[in-house]
Amino acid sequence: MAASRRRRTTIAAAVAAVGLTVGLTTGCDAVSKALDCVQTAEAVADSVTDLQQAVENASNDPTQIDEALTSIDQNLDEIGDKTDNADVNQAVDDLSTAVTNVRTAVRSGDETPDLSPITDAAGELTKVCTP
Repeated sequence: MAASRRRRTTIAAAVAAVGLTVGLTTGCDAVSKALDCVQTAEAVADSVTDLQQAVENASNDPTQIDEALTSIDQNLDEIGDKTDNADVNQAVDDLSTAVTNVRTAVRSGDETPDLSPITDAAGELTKVCTP
């Protein structure tokens, strides 16, 4: 888990640096949008980590899974409202679909749903938030 947090932090720092560099040539609005995307993508990554932990601890508190999925949904709504970038919107849609599929699996009794589509889609979101 610590390695994934370091990786997210490194990615976020790199994306922020690129965003700031791009901003010098494209204006403050572009920098603001890029940083909003990065910050929200990082929040999504944190929520995905929370989801992974919730699945691991499902026998102790099954409501944690739904709470983590809801957190991801809220972050996706936030990033979707802040961008008109087609690639970002596609990544948001893909992640939203993955969240819906996991939520459906959990509600159908799957205590250990496959989270790889969520982690893959979250990685893609982080990638497309790079200006």
